[in-house]
Amino acid sequence: MKMRRPLLLWLVLLPLGLVLLLQLYFFVQICWWVGHNPASTSFMRHQRALLREKDPKFELRQKWVAYDHISNNIKRAIIASEDANFSEHDGVDWAAMHKAFDKNTKKGKVVAGGSTITQQLAKNLFLSGDRSYVRKAQEFVITYMLELVMDKERIFEIYLNVVEWGNGIYGAEAAARYYFGVSAAALSPEQGARLAVMLPNPRFFDKHRESPYLAQRTGLILRRMNSAALP
Repeated sequence: MKMRRPLLLWLVLLPLGLVLLLQLYFFVQICWWVGHNPASTSFMRHQRALLREKDPKFELRQKWVAYDHISNNIKRAIIASEDANFSEHDGVDWAAMHKAFDKNTKKGKVVAGGSTITQQLAKNLFLSGDRSYVRKAQEFVITYMLELVMDKERIFEIYLNVVEWGNGIYGAEAAARYYFGVSAAALSPEQGARLAVMLPNPRFFDKHRESPYLAQRTGLILRRMNSAALP
């Protein structure tokens, strides 16, 4: 019996220690990215591996551009479309999540998200696209790490440069070039609104650019953009 107790203790402490080491790794990475740009994200690497199964030479399209070299039109459009309270919340918008939950419950399926820009960035930087309570809990932890270490502008800058905008298209600069043949700095209000509306399902809208929903939602975001607060 006495020999079993140390074994049971190790069986408890070892997994706990590994979890804490993983959190430390995430935190150190985030601290590094305060002053250095991430070369890629977990999501990007995963998608590249999948695409290279079909084409071994496939390369993602991405070009990092500084925050000030990205049009305010797309910044305001994304905030209006994805996270209206981005400048105010602490990483998680609990009211928006509750609203999305109620909407999904009434519809009987997932029709609304509720994840903030910071949450989306946390998932893209470190996690897979799998859905589970464990992954969601880890997303919350990373989200609060990002908000603790970085200011809102830096969070948004990284997001704008790594978010997916189509099959192998990442970041505002690559998206602007791919869809409109202009730089991210030159995006018009309508172009910015259109790209923002694509974000929840960019690969679908890349193939369905004439979607009535895309046009309708773009008009709605255009009307909301002026009230979006930038960090």
